[in-house]
Amino acid sequence: MQQMHWDRLICDKRLGLEHYTDSKGGIRSDFQRDYDRLIFSSPFRRLQNKTQVFPLPGSIFVHNRLTHSLEVASVGKSLACEVARALREKYAGESWTDKFYDIGEIVAAACLAHDLGNPPFGHSGEKTIGAFFSEGEGQALRSHLTERQWADLIHFEGNANSFRLLVHQFKGRRPGGFAMTYSMLASIVKYPYSSLHANDKGKFGFFTTERDLFIRIADEVGLIRKGDDVYSRHPLVYLVEAADDICYQVMDIEDAHKLKTLGTREVISLLLGFFDEQRQQHIRRVMDCVDDVNEKVVYLRSCIIGELVKECARTFVENEDAIMQGLFEGCLIDHISDTPHRAYEACSAVAYDKIYRASDVVDIDLAGNRIINELLKRLTDAVLHPERNYSQLLLSKFPQQYDVQAPTLFEKIQAVIDHISGMTDVYALDLYRKLNGMSLPAV
Repeated sequence: MQQMHWDRLICDKRLGLEHYTDSKGGIRSDFQRDYDRLIFSSPFRRLQNKTQVFPLPGSIFVHNRLTHSLEVASVGKSLACEVARALREKYAGESWTDKFYDIGEIVAAACLAHDLGNPPFGHSGEKTIGAFFSEGEGQALRSHLTERQWADLIHFEGNANSFRLLVHQFKGRRPGGFAMTYSMLASIVKYPYSSLHANDKGKFGFFTTERDLFIRIADEVGLIRKGDDVYSRHPLVYLVEAADDICYQVMDIEDAHKLKTLGTREVISLLLGFFDEQRQQHIRRVMDCVDDVNEKVVYLRSCIIGELVKECARTFVENEDAIMQGLFEGCLIDHISDTPHRAYEACSAVAYDKIYRASDVVDIDLAGNRIINELLKRLTDAVLHPERNYSQLLLSKFPQQYDVQAPTLFEKIQAVIDHISGMTDVYALDLYRKLNGMSLPAV
């Protein structure tokens, strides 16, 4: 039976710098350098002006993509450190056991990067890009593209775009993109297969243009090849995914409470459901010490994160053999104990019914759909007909790193999508207004 091995899975080789050795030493590991490199990057900073769920803040601050990613990184590191402690005991005596000390930094960096490729206006932005090609004006391009290229477009996926952003050699940039470590890059690919194998939700892990790079990384760290363009997950993907699952579910409930989308009684009841009766009594006694209802919810949230970190770490360790053989099904949250699992499912149901369908959220989805569709239409037309005067004006607005004069049609379309997916909500709205004559520069 095939099996992955930690000694290969934890690999500090850097993409694009495979033959470069750095002996400068210092206290930072290569995985810590991954984290720091992301923190100081422009794509990461732009996340502060990208919608998470609720509209970007007015008088009440809610999560954006940046704060969400930082919190996921914090939870992910705690979760990974719990797992690493157990694995060091399990594999005590192996020559490579000290590598487990690096797991926390690998997962933290992967958590920071997991949303880098998401376009503006939340998850609806992803769906809008795919729908432009599958059911919108982009359908006209179908006959000019290969099956693989077309599948990439109609299933556009933020996770695959994050991988592209980190590894692709954009115009004028160095080979290897961000030159991140192999383990960190493998740890962000939740769906380690091409778009030809996209499931019913259209999920996949890498575009055609980055296929060879993913295969190089997968083979180097020893992921199990399950078929043509299909691999097992890197085990640390499960920890990154769990940290994301924990944060977005609990934080969306907290944000909804701050915005009064959900009432205090309902939220406290939902969140207490993660604990047995004895633990609930203790939590209630602590909450009785404060009068501020927001602080009560904050305390509950912190208790839940601690509980879910413990549960997901236990689940990972208990199922490590199946994970290492590529046989584990679902995500860690699916396999936690009954009480927190039922509470998590209850929160999911309330979030879907009362948060993701809330009027303000739907308004953002509608506006984002209109804006992204219009930008795709205008910018795609410009790269297809660069000889036109209007096209030349539009193309002059593209950042130089996006190759609008690429040799193939698919790469030109990708340049458009790269530009749009890198936009903040505010920039996309501003460009939309200017293209439609609704806004002019100050004169």
